[in-house]
Amino acid sequence: MNLVRAELERLAARRFVQLMVVLLAVAFAVTVVTTLGGSHRPTAIELSRAQTQAAQEVQRLELAHDRCVQIKAGTVTPDENDYVPRDCAQIDPARSEQLPTASDYLSGVFVFAKEAGPLLYFLIAFLALFGFLVGASYIGADLNSGGVVNLLLWRPRRPTVFVAKLGTLLGGVLALSVLASVAYLSAFWLIGQASGLTGRMGGEFWASLGATWVRGLLLVLFAAALGFAVATLGRHTSAALGTVAAYLVVWELGARLVFQILRVVRPDRFMLSSYLGAWLAGEVRFWDDSACGAGISGFCDGSYALGWPSGLVVLVALTGALVAAAFVVFRRRDLI
Repeated sequence: MNLVRAELERLAARRFVQLMVVLLAVAFAVTVVTTLGGSHRPTAIELSRAQTQAAQEVQRLELAHDRCVQIKAGTVTPDENDYVPRDCAQIDPARSEQLPTASDYLSGVFVFAKEAGPLLYFLIAFLALFGFLVGASYIGADLNSGGVVNLLLWRPRRPTVFVAKLGTLLGGVLALSVLASVAYLSAFWLIGQASGLTGRMGGEFWASLGATWVRGLLLVLFAAALGFAVATLGRHTSAALGTVAAYLVVWELGARLVFQILRVVRPDRFMLSSYLGAWLAGEVRFWDDSACGAGISGFCDGSYALGWPSGLVVLVALTGALVAAAFVVFRRRDLI
């Protein structure tokens, strides 16, 4: 416990951590003030107009579905403007997860139920960056400056020190992420109550938002552990930053261009960003250029999906491998 308490104090005392917390608070404040200044309570006239537009859009969707059914039955000849999927149920408003609502047609009105998801994604992205940078600097600076040497003189058990440092980092990042996200979403909910609309917030909304929140917190922990592991392997904070920069330039940009030139089938399967998006969003869809080639008549759905399970497997495998490698390297006597 003394080791963990000492590491918590060291983590909280780091100027870089304090700077990142200040930047988080500034970004939080700017977003809240901007949102509050650009929103207003809708008038009765605005609500009536928006409700009429939403009803008209629902009616248009119903007509499009009925026309699709008639085209499938052969009673109506399709024209070039008709969208006819393989199954007309795909455009059936009765089966739609989210029908147009009045809030979709209100201008200058903050609707919490509509904006909570994008706002949460923004916060998770910042916290993931925060976790990676703090994790890398937390161990990288100690290895480079000799701080780990002093710590090992006090506790000469390398595995214990490694686990304590990593556990302290993950615990601190998780606590800050939970507090920040709760305060963040609560502030915008209050804005919706006072200067906008809360929107439809049923059980399905909270379940979806909660699932995104939990996946986001895990992503932040993965990012912190990856930063910690790469900096341990490179013995410097810059090693983690250089690794990320090299990966983005060489693989995410360079390899993607090569795959396009070589016409590789489904190149997004080989990109870490695809699995990050799949994990955070629950599912992402990509287009397969080779799926709808010559000889295929009628409607062709050339998309394919990556779900959160595949994203979780990739993240756990990558993080586990790097943390295990960092643990092995840290145990070596000639590391320091």
